[in-house]
Amino acid sequence: MTNPKDTIHDLRAILFDVFGTVVDWRSSVAREVTAAAARYNLTVDAEALADRWRALYQPAMSRVRAGNTPFVVLDVLHRQNLDQVLEEFSLGIFSESEKEALNCAWHRLDPWPDAIAGLERLKQRYMIGTLSNGNIALIANMAKYARLPWDVILGAEIARAYKPQPQAYLGSAAALSLKPQQCMLVAAHNSDLKAALDCGFRTAFVERPFEHGPDQSTDLVASGHYDFIASDFVDLATQLKC
Repeated sequence: MTNPKDTIHDLRAILFDVFGTVVDWRSSVAREVTAAAARYNLTVDAEALADRWRALYQPAMSRVRAGNTPFVVLDVLHRQNLDQVLEEFSLGIFSESEKEALNCAWHRLDPWPDAIAGLERLKQRYMIGTLSNGNIALIANMAKYARLPWDVILGAEIARAYKPQPQAYLGSAAALSLKPQQCMLVAAHNSDLKAALDCGFRTAFVERPFEHGPDQSTDLVASGHYDFIASDFVDLATQLKC
């Protein structure tokens, strides 16, 4: 880990991965699945369904990255993946309008307990925003729901690229008229941070050991040479003297 004073003297913007880093997608989606199933008096393993839905996230984006399918926003990919998951879980009973409503579960994700307090502190000194694979409407709706105090919302359509493609990071910095080294990515995922680091970003790893539930086995510790390693957003704000 580098000396923080060397790291932050020209830092202008702190940008955040969102799913898993800022918000608890697993519990939130499971809650919405349970509510949707209950309307039909159905019992479903909602956490397993949320896990399976999330598991289709990277493969769907990989097809876009490879050029096998045209660029579409994450809401569209989530909806396509939902059809597959509902079929796998024998939940074809839902109407099209109910599927659309359930797809918007990703717009209603709860923040981790430390998220808002940490963001408010960081916002006092730096521009804070999103650097997410989520589309702008999704992230904006989530911010309204969860009261996330972003200064700016950058979605995948800004660069028309999905992380970890370099343009996702470089395009976000350019949209803010900043150099990559003036931006820091905060994430709970080593692969995301390493890709940002390769693009010249400052980096901060924040621990989210329960993103995937109590049996999580990945991203439990930082595995790269990041500028900061923090237990949560409040700890990061303290390290950045906010």
